[in-house]
Amino acid sequence: MTQPEPVSPDESAAESAPATVDGLTLEEKASLTSGAGTWRTTAVRDVVPAVRLGDGPHGIRRQTKGSGDALGLDDSVPATCFPPAVALGSSWDPGLARRVGAAIAREASALGVDVVLGPGINIKRSPLCGRNFEYFSEDPHLTGVMGAAVVTGIQSLGIGACVKHFAVNNQETDRMRVSADVDERTLREIYLAAFEHIVREAGPYAVMSSYNKINGVYASENHWLLTEVLRGEWGFDGLVVSDWGAVNDRVGALAAGLELEMPPTRTDQEIVDAVRAGRLDESTVTRAAGRLHTLTRRVAAAERFDDWDVGVHHELAREAARGSAVLLKNERAVLPLDPAAQRIAVVGESARSPRYQGHGSSQIVPTRLDSPWDALSAAGIATFAAGYRLDGAPDEPLKRQAAEAAAACDVAVVFLGLPDEAESEGFDRTSIDLPGVQVEVLRAVARACPRVVVVLSNGGVVSVADWEADADAILEAWLPGQAGGSAIADLLLGVCSPSGRLTETIPNRLADVPSHLHFPGADGHVVYGEGRYVGYRYHDTLGTDVAYPFGHGLTYTRFEYSDLAVRETGTNEWAVECAVANAGERAAAEVVQLYVAFDEEPPSRPRHELRGFAKVELEPGAATRVAFAVSARDIAWWSAARGGWRIDPGGFAVEVGASSRDIRLRAELTTAGDGHVDVLGRMSTLGEWLDHPVGGRVLRTRLPKLSAVTGMAERSPALFELARSIPLAKFGTFDIGLTPEVVDDLMAAAATGQGS
Repeated sequence: MTQPEPVSPDESAAESAPATVDGLTLEEKASLTSGAGTWRTTAVRDVVPAVRLGDGPHGIRRQTKGSGDALGLDDSVPATCFPPAVALGSSWDPGLARRVGAAIAREASALGVDVVLGPGINIKRSPLCGRNFEYFSEDPHLTGVMGAAVVTGIQSLGIGACVKHFAVNNQETDRMRVSADVDERTLREIYLAAFEHIVREAGPYAVMSSYNKINGVYASENHWLLTEVLRGEWGFDGLVVSDWGAVNDRVGALAAGLELEMPPTRTDQEIVDAVRAGRLDESTVTRAAGRLHTLTRRVAAAERFDDWDVGVHHELAREAARGSAVLLKNERAVLPLDPAAQRIAVVGESARSPRYQGHGSSQIVPTRLDSPWDALSAAGIATFAAGYRLDGAPDEPLKRQAAEAAAACDVAVVFLGLPDEAESEGFDRTSIDLPGVQVEVLRAVARACPRVVVVLSNGGVVSVADWEADADAILEAWLPGQAGGSAIADLLLGVCSPSGRLTETIPNRLADVPSHLHFPGADGHVVYGEGRYVGYRYHDTLGTDVAYPFGHGLTYTRFEYSDLAVRETGTNEWAVECAVANAGERAAAEVVQLYVAFDEEPPSRPRHELRGFAKVELEPGAATRVAFAVSARDIAWWSAARGGWRIDPGGFAVEVGASSRDIRLRAELTTAGDGHVDVLGRMSTLGEWLDHPVGGRVLRTRLPKLSAVTGMAERSPALFELARSIPLAKFGTFDIGLTPEVVDDLMAAAATGQGS
């Protein structure tokens, strides 16, 4: 293996360096706020050593000596290609994610990389996003937990993790200019929540700002995002680094809270000039330089390794791929296969030439590569037919040969998926369909063979509606990394049972996706018109038909749930437990999922939301108890008016199940709320006044003529609802005594709690 030139900071030098940058000149401090090259930060004297940053989220892409192009896409040295986030997230296994993160950190150390640019934490708003293979889920809780596990694993060896892309970077179309226009409640509950969890729970060394604008302001120059929220509210104490080329205004970015521009644009003098002209306080430059200095001292304490065990890491990649594949369907128990008792045909060029990772900045040169066909043929399966060409060109002879091979067998395993050019960083998909040529091959095979298994390889979900009936079993393998071929064989042959679960809904058609009418936007704006109703939050609230729901995944056994127990442990805190048993004949893992449900009509929040999960492995006949904790935050919603989280009094439920639509246990609970009372004003509606714990009493006590209005509740409910929607100040035209002066008195009484 070619070893690149090491550029890591010298640990002894860093430890002996001054603890602050106060002694540096303004020019030196300004130089620390941009890199010295594509991957390195700037070193200053013996005070601040350079550190090296490197992609990527599922393995190290360390460019070879002498390379360092602006886009960072030159050749790189071999490293383990672990399953990308689309797969690793589907494992629902934080422990596995932590181990993968630690392995990536060891390879980073051996390759001279101090900060890993990952994991990617963006929410899968639309299945069309070309970079979805780098992201975990459509759900912020799952994303946050899995992302925190990867960060914890990476930083367990002292290597830094840089979570990205902060924030609301959910498409590739026009990604460097588009403004993501989204309301604050949706921001807080969906698009910022995973970042918040990771910052609070895992303490990443760095956060990467995204290219896009948020409500008209570039993320890299967004003071509210980078300073008020990230640091002020969440307590982030690391470094904010730009995505490569994401800074448009050096001075504005620095003032907003971005400390490091990457790669350099040779514009440090702009910062010096701004300070001397009085447009930028030097303390801002000092603070930014100090945070870069803190990063160098942190990574200098990392464990240092010269190499890693290539075989051990390959086996970990295989384990991760096994745990990530999702068995969507298994009719007639066609899986697992038995090569000793069945004639089996393998169809599909992608079985021989697998697609195992996505394109773009995360692309890795693997240390080795397993193909499914090599692994299956080693198990005694002898029949193979390519079926189709990877370039998508029609080839009737190949299709005919595939059908003929399948006709001579008991089972055909057909490998299908998206080609390299279909999904990548830099552009979005326009369809969720499989290539038509591949579907035609599947149909030809299904006509010829009595049992058909489909194995999918793709970075974003694909529609199954047009061809699902042609398959007895469907195994979604995602992009499984360099050991995916062996892992797929393990699952098909029953060496282990599938245990992955869907982290995103598979819709019946693209038009069913809640963001469909708003994606990818126009005229430099993309409106998040679906609000909080992303993925299953939309589908389960409206009850729309889907192909496969969030959290779905089968195994080679069956699990039973029982004995739900809930007890209150504090104010707005509960402990939840249930029993889970393996009622089948094979060892397998179940992913037990906890949702908090609000049965409101009409709904003012999603029908239910994931708040916990646990992956448990059980032998046949074994049982265990699974425990969860429900916190105040789990039942809260973001109030833009209040500028904080809010808990309303009333009822809710905890649900435990095997998917968002396979709820096995449910318990009804109540909360007294958070005790906060809203301030009423002139433009508060009559309904808000009547429902207010103090305002309603004040209104009824001090305004006897109000009975003329409230009496309509029985005589004319519809008219009463109309009255409830009218702001109190607008009742001045009604003959009930609500003059402006009376309204002022009522507001004062409500504010002081004086109801009489």
